[in-house]
Amino acid sequence: MKNILALVLAGGRVDELSVLTMRRPKSSLPFGGLYRVIDFPLSNLMNSGIEKVGILSQYRPFSLMEHISNGSSWDMYGRNRYIHILPPFKGHTPSDWYKGGADAVYQNIEFIKKENPEHVLILSGDHIYSMDYRDLYDFHRTRNADVTLAFKNVPQKEASRFGLARLSDDGPLGGRILHYAEKPDRPISTLASLTIYLFRTQILIDALEKYVHEQNGYDFARHILPELTASVNAYGYVHEGYWGYTRTLAEYYTTSMNLLGDQPQIDPEDWQIRTNLGHRKISDRMPACVYAGAKIQNSVFYNGCQIHGQVANSILFPGVVVEKGATVRNSIIFFDSTVEEGAQLQHCIVDTDVRIGAKARLGTQPPITRRIEDEDLVVIGQHCRIEPGAQIPAGMKISDISSKSMI
Repeated sequence: MKNILALVLAGGRVDELSVLTMRRPKSSLPFGGLYRVIDFPLSNLMNSGIEKVGILSQYRPFSLMEHISNGSSWDMYGRNRYIHILPPFKGHTPSDWYKGGADAVYQNIEFIKKENPEHVLILSGDHIYSMDYRDLYDFHRTRNADVTLAFKNVPQKEASRFGLARLSDDGPLGGRILHYAEKPDRPISTLASLTIYLFRTQILIDALEKYVHEQNGYDFARHILPELTASVNAYGYVHEGYWGYTRTLAEYYTTSMNLLGDQPQIDPEDWQIRTNLGHRKISDRMPACVYAGAKIQNSVFYNGCQIHGQVANSILFPGVVVEKGATVRNSIIFFDSTVEEGAQLQHCIVDTDVRIGAKARLGTQPPITRRIEDEDLVVIGQHCRIEPGAQIPAGMKISDISSKSMI
């Protein structure tokens, strides 16, 4: 796969994630007790043998840059292997902040020309899935396609939230794109775009020159793909595996919970997902400690955790402390946060370096058995201090806006 250059779109914040993306881009959001969201597409690239990667970053990039480091965590470090962070820049010609995914790629068109790949693979940096891009490439190549987009079937009632395509009936792997529409009011199909685009390089460059440079169209899905897929040899590849969407708090929470259970839908070990164990000094921490009297059920926790209380159906990142008498249920707690004695958490997402005071009560009691919505969750931002005995109902989002933390 040495003839492919990958570009990962990783610069956005996403307002729907509220305080969780106040100081970091969505792509570097912690996920699954150990990882960051961007680890999934990067690991897919590594496992597919794609070793030249550019990451298009913009919003508060420090956390992402620190996590990526030199790319060695994904074996992308060497004479002919790399990950480059590509932020917006000012040069001899006018430039500006990235106005959309297509504009971000267009502003780095000289980087593409310098690398001179046969194909360019453009990916979203904030989806949870496992895919061997070699299968996508083989599908693309055998059909002599100019551009191939990846899709997945979604429920009819959710389809209008996505870019959708109707395909010719060429078989289970996919077919020629007959019609592409971005988030139509009336769904034209249930095949939702995964924001995975494989272009012949010259087709991509020509499209960027036409739609971005000449017509000020800054977004692939809205401004380029509807017309381009009707004018070139465009195909849709259907992905049958798991795909987790994390645009809203409820989607992030639900996707995270798919890590739990005897047969989890997300299996990072089986998927061979890698992360940077140097970020937040994960590899330097002591093993997790589970003390006498602690009770743990259907949960994941990692090194540096200290558990004295009860944890059920939850995900604890390294360094989390659950003190004696504290109860954590159906919750996600990020790095180095502490739940003090007697506190109770239910349906919470707690960011890094938070302290929940003794006997505080956060969230809805008893647990919710229907589908989780945003208003069911309590979300606590980085470095917050919740006072002892405080009662915080479902739907509350709390942030420490004075914090200078960037990660």
